[in-house]
Amino acid sequence: MRAPEFWSGGGGGVAPILLSPFSALYAAATARRMAHPGWQAPVPVVCCGNATAGGAGKTTVALDLGRRLGNRSIGAHFLLRGYGGRIKGPARVDPAQHDSTAVGDEALLLAAERPTWVAADRAAAAQAAIAAGAQAIVMDDGLQNPTLAKDLSLLVIDGSYGFGNGRVIPAGPLREPVAAAASRCNAAILIGDDETGALAQLPPGLPVLRARLKPGPEAELLAGQPVFAFCGIANPRKFFATLQEAGAFLAGRQAYADHYPFDEGDLRDLLAEADSLRATPVTTRKDFVRIPPAFRNRVTVVTVQLEWEEPAAIELLLDPVAARVPVPA
Repeated sequence: MRAPEFWSGGGGGVAPILLSPFSALYAAATARRMAHPGWQAPVPVVCCGNATAGGAGKTTVALDLGRRLGNRSIGAHFLLRGYGGRIKGPARVDPAQHDSTAVGDEALLLAAERPTWVAADRAAAAQAAIAAGAQAIVMDDGLQNPTLAKDLSLLVIDGSYGFGNGRVIPAGPLREPVAAAASRCNAAILIGDDETGALAQLPPGLPVLRARLKPGPEAELLAGQPVFAFCGIANPRKFFATLQEAGAFLAGRQAYADHYPFDEGDLRDLLAEADSLRATPVTTRKDFVRIPPAFRNRVTVVTVQLEWEEPAAIELLLDPVAARVPVPA
């Protein structure tokens, strides 16, 4: 689905007001659910979550943390619901057998780097991962899921979107009030500049780590070249801006709803448009796994990585996580 326009910052009108009673019920239900304690795993659990529906950069943060734990010789496994996939799990993701319709697009990105599990029941997935040798769990999303206790919770914020209009679903994009989400977090991670004043809504004293999305090395080859960019992510503007910052010339662009399931007809139209513009068709790594395989050799992928303002700060947050990793017998 595409988020309603009134969910964005400054979104006004009568709709948010009319929907506010339902928002109160939604927030109350979330609060009741979160009041239940989760299962305490024998290995440390790190959660990369957010307060809003849709993407904020959680998967990118999870990938970064998985690499950092790996650099410490800690065998971390990824865990997520597998949004958009039909498998309810617990199941270990196998990129050779599973596609995005089975496990979701984020799961495939994570599984390309480390063992990854999908499940509606996060605690059951964590137990399966631990039985398979996981020394730590990194959750992509799950801040509003109480079934698994977390050792380190990080509130990921997209600086260009912030907390939208500041209202709870369905009147706005928030899964719960910002204060409630932040109260369960050890730190916030702001990706990009704070364009909406999101940091002012956080409780005083909550540490804020800053990071930016840095284009992958393949973007250098597009500098000065005409490109036709398309994507189905929560904030397409971020992808288009990343290409422009890399020096590419955006001859055309096309945005779809988040997790959009591309079919062959879509790709024929997109490639025809790119050909008419004499531009290279480019998309995100997340979108690439949802493209029909027969068309993938025609599309260029531009990856992104997290560039921390103070890398030592995130390493400091991971120190207690590393200290909790069980010592092999």
